[in-house]
Amino acid sequence: MWGICSRTMVKVGMAKPCGLMKPCHLVKPVSVTRVSGRYLTHQKGLPSLPVPPLQQTCERYVSALEPIVEVDELKHTKELVEEFQKAGGVGERLQRGLEKRAENTENWLSEWWVQVAYFDYRLPVVIHSSPGLVLPRMNFRDKQGQIRFAAKLIAGVLDFKMMIDNETLPVEYLGGKPLCMNQYYEVLSSCRVPGLKRDSVVNHAKTSRPPKHITVVHNFQFYALEVYNSDGTPLTADELRVQLEKICLSSPQTDVEPVGILTTQHRDSWGKAYVTLTQDKTNKESVSAIQRSIFTLCLDGAKPQVADEEYRSCAAVQMLHGGGSQWNSGNRWFDKTLQFIIGEDGTCGANYEHAPAEGPPIVALIDHVVEYTRKPEMTPSPVVPLPMPQKLHFNITPDIKKDIEEAKHAMNILAQDLDMRVIVFGHFGKNIPKAHKMSPDAFIQMALQLAYYRMYQCCCATYESASLRMFRLGRTDTIRSASKASASFVKAFDDPRKQNTEKVDLMVKAVNAHRTYTTTAVSGQAIDRHLLGLKMVAVENNLSIPDIYTDTAYAKALHYKLSTSQVPSKTDCVMCFGPVVTDGYGVCYNPMNDHINFAVSSFNTAKDTDAAHLAQAVEGALLDMRTLLEQTPRAKL
Repeated sequence: MWGICSRTMVKVGMAKPCGLMKPCHLVKPVSVTRVSGRYLTHQKGLPSLPVPPLQQTCERYVSALEPIVEVDELKHTKELVEEFQKAGGVGERLQRGLEKRAENTENWLSEWWVQVAYFDYRLPVVIHSSPGLVLPRMNFRDKQGQIRFAAKLIAGVLDFKMMIDNETLPVEYLGGKPLCMNQYYEVLSSCRVPGLKRDSVVNHAKTSRPPKHITVVHNFQFYALEVYNSDGTPLTADELRVQLEKICLSSPQTDVEPVGILTTQHRDSWGKAYVTLTQDKTNKESVSAIQRSIFTLCLDGAKPQVADEEYRSCAAVQMLHGGGSQWNSGNRWFDKTLQFIIGEDGTCGANYEHAPAEGPPIVALIDHVVEYTRKPEMTPSPVVPLPMPQKLHFNITPDIKKDIEEAKHAMNILAQDLDMRVIVFGHFGKNIPKAHKMSPDAFIQMALQLAYYRMYQCCCATYESASLRMFRLGRTDTIRSASKASASFVKAFDDPRKQNTEKVDLMVKAVNAHRTYTTTAVSGQAIDRHLLGLKMVAVENNLSIPDIYTDTAYAKALHYKLSTSQVPSKTDCVMCFGPVVTDGYGVCYNPMNDHINFAVSSFNTAKDTDAAHLAQAVEGALLDMRTLLEQTPRAKL
């Protein structure tokens, strides 16, 4: 196992940002007409991902280990690193191989990364890989409201898609530098395809006849809904509403086999079941229609009734895995890159398959769609009679029925194992760290380090995603939030022998160290992907794997007990995902100006983890850090 955590959310800005205080912040196209060739021209202007110097990575690797491994273990690792990087040694040979690859590819990392982090990763995509996204509860509580909202949502996605198709999407910037926009072109009309040993992704947007339909799932039944007229214009929200009503009327009962639940399986199991399923011509055509569709819309039935304070956590579960076979886990196709999920009770959100893209393109699309749905209703136009949406049929053999039953059983065990807590930290948001001239993200990460230390009296390997989109086809690298500076800060915080001024000084140093590491990572100079690249050169050249990779310290460095992501968005939403190790936590957060949305997950079968306890500890850490800052006069920075 590579021990890889592969999620990323980073803050980016559009080239033409619309102020958040204005009533509308829909993304505006750079042109009202098609700008052919603009995307390729932009992409060609981006720099290639650099290969960091070998010695720099080795030094930073040893430094990153200090807070998370024992002294004697570190001494042994230092000897292995010295051996690895010595002149004329194996490290230099692998470094040359990597530099050569960088010269001959658009991006030395991206193809390897998708292969290792996704296609070769065989655990279910559900919980382990695909994030869910919870939107604010919408103001409808019945079928009619659900359908009306869904129709506007489809129209909003098609509005965004027009900018992708016409190459008029504004380029995003980070720190004044343009970002790679490739991921926007990978999200729609794409789908993961299971393999027996390795998966793949198909993208039908780039074919000579791009898809014109979406998939709609209702009561476990799948439909292909054409969303464009013959002249290429999109259907109106009114026309879409009529079509969705037809689908709901023709599938009133959940009396069919939930074929979609097969996509929740372990990838090897699903790979085998997929071969069985698609041997039948009808089934193969139905699966192909789902894979080719622009995106999937899941119209959910009921979900468990819970108290108001539990509502967000319950909604997160629906977005992440559907709640199990008795609820909505079969009302999905988890291989689809983008699934919008709308419940009858106003619950709304999305789930996305991670291989083609990171969070920011998904969030930008969703922000746009949510804003679009808030636009006032246009006066209804006369609805032209439209054909009945095509039902996608499946022939269920005894073998497929057995696969479905196994998938239900495995999904229910997984659903029961996940503990998901969504909390709104309402005391402050980005405003407080900013008032103290601190990075909000670094401030929150240090609160996470303090919360974890208070629970376990030790530091752990912590993953936070950094975007490499400054580079062509850039994906992610790791920000290692546990540092020497963070360890000094968390150990001193509750020490009664330390003065408050010293604690504040250590907090500032820890926050600044995190900020520096973040800058290093987004500039392509972090350690994790470089170390992976060197290892991949050895694998591809059939060389023996260097000792630093079989060292216990390397395993500890990749055992991320805290897997974290910041997902800033204009919409007051929160993304959620499962832990990446059995005894760890998944923590996602969206810092708004005056509050912070957190989603914290853990596994119930792990005796030592407790999502509610960590969420509580994070709240306490944030409040204590603010109190310390407010009670302690600081020298001018």
